[in-house]
Amino acid sequence: MPTIQGFNTLRARSYVFRLPLFTRAMIVVMVAFWLASLQSVWDLRQWGALIPDELGLSTMYRVNTFPLIHLNFFHALFNILSLTPLMERFETEFGTLTSLALFFGPLTTIPALLYVFIEKLILRGNTAVMGASIWVFLLLGIEAIRTYKTNPYLVIGTHHVPTWTTPLMIVLVIEALIPNTSFVGHICGVGTGYLFGLGYLKFLSPPEKALRWIEARLNLLGRLPHYVSVDQKTYGRFGVLPTSNSTSSTTPLGLIAAALLLRRDPRLLKVPPYLSLLCIVVGVVWLLLLPLDQYSRRTYISENALLPGQVHTYFGGSDQNVFRAYRHEVDALQNKTNIEVNDELEKIFKGVGLKVGRQNYTYRSSGNTYSGENVYAILQAPRGDATEAIVLIAAWKNVQDEFNRNGLALALALTRYFKRWSLWSKDIILVVPPDSKAGPQAWVDAYHDAHDASQVASLPVKSGALQGAIALDYAQEGRFESVHIVYDGVNGQLPNLDLINSVVNIASGQMGMGSALQGMWKHSQKYDDNLKTVLRGMLNQALGHASGPHSCFIPYHVDAITLQPVGQGWHDEMGLGRLVEGMFRSLNNLLEKLHQSFFFYLLIHKHRFVSIGTYLPSAMLIAVNFTIMAIALWVKSGHKGVDPTAEQTKDERKTEGDAKGVEVVQVQTAPTSVAVEREILLPLILVAGAQFLGFVPLFLFNQTPSISKLLTSVFVLFTVLNVGLPHAASYFLTNAIPKPPTAQQYLLVKSFSLLLLGMFLSSLATLNFSLAFLVGLLSSPLSFTRPWPDSRAARYAHAALLHLLSPPAVLLVGSAVSGVSVQTVLEEAAFGWHVWGLYTPLVVWCVWWPAWLVGEIVVLGRPKAGSGKEKSA
Repeated sequence: MPTIQGFNTLRARSYVFRLPLFTRAMIVVMVAFWLASLQSVWDLRQWGALIPDELGLSTMYRVNTFPLIHLNFFHALFNILSLTPLMERFETEFGTLTSLALFFGPLTTIPALLYVFIEKLILRGNTAVMGASIWVFLLLGIEAIRTYKTNPYLVIGTHHVPTWTTPLMIVLVIEALIPNTSFVGHICGVGTGYLFGLGYLKFLSPPEKALRWIEARLNLLGRLPHYVSVDQKTYGRFGVLPTSNSTSSTTPLGLIAAALLLRRDPRLLKVPPYLSLLCIVVGVVWLLLLPLDQYSRRTYISENALLPGQVHTYFGGSDQNVFRAYRHEVDALQNKTNIEVNDELEKIFKGVGLKVGRQNYTYRSSGNTYSGENVYAILQAPRGDATEAIVLIAAWKNVQDEFNRNGLALALALTRYFKRWSLWSKDIILVVPPDSKAGPQAWVDAYHDAHDASQVASLPVKSGALQGAIALDYAQEGRFESVHIVYDGVNGQLPNLDLINSVVNIASGQMGMGSALQGMWKHSQKYDDNLKTVLRGMLNQALGHASGPHSCFIPYHVDAITLQPVGQGWHDEMGLGRLVEGMFRSLNNLLEKLHQSFFFYLLIHKHRFVSIGTYLPSAMLIAVNFTIMAIALWVKSGHKGVDPTAEQTKDERKTEGDAKGVEVVQVQTAPTSVAVEREILLPLILVAGAQFLGFVPLFLFNQTPSISKLLTSVFVLFTVLNVGLPHAASYFLTNAIPKPPTAQQYLLVKSFSLLLLGMFLSSLATLNFSLAFLVGLLSSPLSFTRPWPDSRAARYAHAALLHLLSPPAVLLVGSAVSGVSVQTVLEEAAFGWHVWGLYTPLVVWCVWWPAWLVGEIVVLGRPKAGSGKEKSA
């Protein structure tokens, strides 16, 4: 196998082309089986996997086919890469016929039967296994025994670790880091490898005389290319392969020297762009694989105390007359002012026997004033001590500014119904804000004493810690088919998954009611609909705006959702009321806040989800591509290319070896690059200036009044200036300063900018995965920007392509596609910035836009000659 020191593309190509026959055949068969598994007519995995309950006399072929079949592309790829060098070494030592006989005989059958015995008779399970990893660990076990015989211990400090334990450590690491791996299967492979390495399975190898006879009879060595015969083995059947006399490449000092030589190799700097592109492609493909069932999990209830759907709900019957009466009273208040409505609602609450509070608020954003008065009532729990509470929200108008007629009437009827029961251990708070955006935010801020007293009044009456909140958005008339669960919070935060699962469980199991997510009213549970649900959820999470009255509660760790009836069906308001009753009964059972299930997830549909450990690598891969390029550019900026022509000097000195009068010629090859000092002042000033310049659009779009379309006019003016700003900055750097930037400084400018972008996005991915992924994907062309000093056409074409992916251009396209005006988008963003604490504008204008601006300046740059002073030796 090629060493680190001697690695190059020619050696790697030669190594691949010299792989022996059996190793090549196994690679081809594994790839063929993977391609065959892509079709849906015949389930190849079910046919060939090692399934304990399916193993019998007629299916004994499974003990030989399961290493050749894999779950997916990555499973096959990593197993082939791991197996190839180990199998090549084994076949080179033992021969092709021996490898064929052993690996389709005892070395596969023994670990397979051992696994079936342990899984079926001891563990009482039926876990199917497949993949060549069992061969990998078997060969690692053989190699570990060989290493142990020559080097028994690995010394770490004062500890001596036996070298034969290395495969066991690898098994534990893989079990901990990689999901859905077979720990028992890997242990069986390692154990069989130990037995073979110790010589206990030597008797199972085919006789050497028989192998020689077959080879001679069939002339295999002459007919089959890359065939390894018995006679080509150097040290006998079970000896150790010969090693090189030079041990410099395997000793620690040799490895260090090899690494230093590899670091100086100029070809190494050609790898990062391809590695960066690979990270982007793999990140996108990773996301596209998530809607598949193999990469998602079925939803389940983690908090056993919820007991969803385990109680009988009684809301109905005469309560429907109460609902109709309340709806009649709400209809009478439709054209009243906010104060008049709250006066009537206060009378209703006090008539039921509830404590009532009212709260004024006034927000200002983009020249608009958002003021109103919230009214709320507290039902004190007969069996509680006012330390915990559940919130029921029924806004006067929903997020679409529609009159929430049925939602408010149903909330009043439910509150009156709840008052009659003595089973509540938590207080119930009914909140009626005048809208679904500013009112709930003002109320929840004041409840947690996090409000601005100059804008929001304090609450006169409070209860205990909020355990959960459910909002009703029932603006449509007539019966409905299913309930739409709206769960997106401010800044992409999500409620505990148990809350959504409880609604789905009660709606489908107890009420016979359908449920929908992300506006997918008809979900086929196939890949197309799964992908649409994921992308819609990611878009809502990336925007970070409030999708309902519940959104304002989630930043305070109060799990909340909005229930919205949709469609035309046979369910009426009593069915929705029983659903809310069931949810309140479940939340009433909680002894503590929901915490056992997931807070970071992507819902595929109502019964499947993807957890953060599965989806996060896609955003991280895109973010790390910027870091890879930044490091590569930093390294490249510290070297200057020189003329690599060889200089020859003759040494006229004679030595004892010159007895025959031969002239000694000593050739000294000049280095291809020399180290230079980095001039970082100008790049630092430029990148820092671009970052601080991002606060200008942030301030403009959040503070400009929206009167007379002024906000739209400012955006148009900024977009025009944004087109010319990079050109003006590039012209200034090239012609207006005494010392224009050099090629090295442009490398440093790009390096610093990409380093900041990668750092911001990798941090953001843990808080708002969707926003980090989308910004990273739209910024990915910045990794491949470069100056074009000699080609004006290429320079302006590249700049034009970057302009198409600038934040203003993306905002224009997004508003056009969604059918929402730019004015509305900017007003919503400004409102979110002032009221909700929305940080999406901050990411767009202070992270994404400065990186784009620096990328444009790099593309338009015309570096001058000179790239720093050479470092002295």
